Amino acid sequence: MVVKVTSICCIGAGYVGGPTMAMIALKCPHIKVTVVDISQPRIDAWNSDELPIYEPGLDEIVKQCRGKNLFFTTDVEGAIAESEMIFVSVNTPTKKTGLGKGKAADLTYWESAARTIAAVSKTNKIIVEKSTVPVRTAEAIEKVLQRNCNTSGVRFDILSNPEFLAEGTAMDDLTAPDRVLIGGKIEGQEGTDAVASLVEVYANWVPQERIITANLWSAELSKLAANAFLAQRISSINSMSALCEATGADVSQVAYALGKDSRIGPKFLNASVGFGGSCFQKDILNLAYICECHGLTEVADYWYSVVGMNDYQKNRFVKRVVSAMFNTIRNKKICMLGFAFKKDTGDTREAPAIDVGNGLIEDGARLAIYDPKVSDAQIAMDMGAGMSNITTYKSHIEALRDAHAVCVMTEWDEFKSYDWGEIYGVMQKPAFVFDGRLILDHDKLREIGFIVYALGKPIEPFLRSAEGN
Repeated sequence: MVVKVTSICCIGAGYVGGPTMAMIALKCPHIKVTVVDISQPRIDAWNSDELPIYEPGLDEIVKQCRGKNLFFTTDVEGAIAESEMIFVSVNTPTKKTGLGKGKAADLTYWESAARTIAAVSKTNKIIVEKSTVPVRTAEAIEKVLQRNCNTSGVRFDILSNPEFLAEGTAMDDLTAPDRVLIGGKIEGQEGTDAVASLVEVYANWVPQERIITANLWSAELSKLAANAFLAQRISSINSMSALCEATGADVSQVAYALGKDSRIGPKFLNASVGFGGSCFQKDILNLAYICECHGLTEVADYWYSVVGMNDYQKNRFVKRVVSAMFNTIRNKKICMLGFAFKKDTGDTREAPAIDVGNGLIEDGARLAIYDPKVSDAQIAMDMGAGMSNITTYKSHIEALRDAHAVCVMTEWDEFKSYDWGEIYGVMQKPAFVFDGRLILDHDKLREIGFIVYALGKPIEPFLRSAEGN
C-alpha cells in the first residue's frame, strides 16, 4: 500500500539534510518535517538567525517555514517515533583505521542511526538513504533494523535517494533538479509501493519525467559513479593545463574548443588548482575500494589515478610558486585569497587551499589568509600545527599588505572586483599573482606591474628565467 506521508524525520542536520528538508517543507506545507541531530549547538544554530551553513537562498526558506511545518530538535527518538518516513543524512567519512583505511566508507554513524530507528519504531517505517553509501549498504542496514526492533510485525522499507547537490547552488538544485533518483526493491509490490510514497512527496514540485526509479543497488552506485565521472573531467582538464604550460597553449582555449563538442559539453572543464569538497575524493576512493574488493584491480587503479592527478595538480602549483619566487619563499608573506573549496560556501572539506598551504609552509612561507565566509576557527582546525605560520584577516587589503605574492585559491566573485592597482601599491616588489582559479584579468594585472602565473596559460618570460628555463 502506498503511504500518504504526513510526517518526515531527517537524521542529520548538515549540508544535505538541512537544505533538503527545508525545500520539502517549503514545497509540501501539508507535511511536518523534523530535522534531528545529536549536536545541541548545531540545532541551536538552525533555530537562530545565523544558520550553521552558508548556502545562497537557504536563510529565507528556513525562516519562512521554521515553526510552521519545519522543526529542528535534538529529540531524535521522539521525531523517529512519530514519522512515517525517515531520511538518514549522516556523515559517511573515509575510514581512518582498520580494513579499507583511507579508502572505504565509515558507516559507524549510519549503523548507529539504524539501531536507534529500530529501537524506537512501533509502526512501519520507510527509511531513505540520503547519505552517500557503498553499493549494497541497504542490505546491511536492513539486517541491523530487523534484528534490533523489539516490536513484532514492524516493517522497514529501505530506499536509496542520493543527493546530487552542488554546494553554492544547492537551493537552485533542489528547486529544479536535473533528476531525482529513487531506488527500492521494485521487484516486489511492497518495495514498489514504498518507492511510490517517496515519488509522491517529490511530485509536489518536481515534474514526473524528472523522477527516476531504479533498483536499490543501481541507485546506490549511481551517486558514486556521478561524482567519479565529474571528478574525472576536472582531473582530465587539469592534466591538460600542465601540458599547455609546457607547450605554450592556453588551457581556456583548449577547454572552450572541447566544450563545443556536443559529445563532451562545457561543464566541469574549468582548470584549477584542484577539486575539493566532501564528495569527490571520498567517493572515488570508496568506488575504487569496492572495485578492489571485487577483484577489479585495473578498474580500481583507473579511478585512483583520478585522485592522483588531483594531488599532482596541487603539488605542481606549490612548486610553481616556489620556483617563480627565485626558489625560496622562506619568511616571505604569501596571501591566500580564499580558503573554501569553492565559492558561495563556507565548506573547507578537502579544500585545495589546505594542501597548498601546508606545502608553502613546509618551504618556510608565512601565510596570510582571507576568505569571506570561512571562520578563523575552521581554518585553525584544518591547518592544525601549521597555524603557527598563519595569520587570518577580516579584510583582503590587510591580508595583502606587505605580501610578496598572492595565491587565488577560491573563485569568489568579489576577488574580481578588487582595486588591483591599490593592492599592487601595498605589496612587496616584485609582486606576484598566482591565479589558481583563472578568474582575474591577467593582462590588466601585468599592465599594473604584477608578475602573473595563470594556471594552464603560457608562461611569461620573467617566470621562465626565474625557474632557469
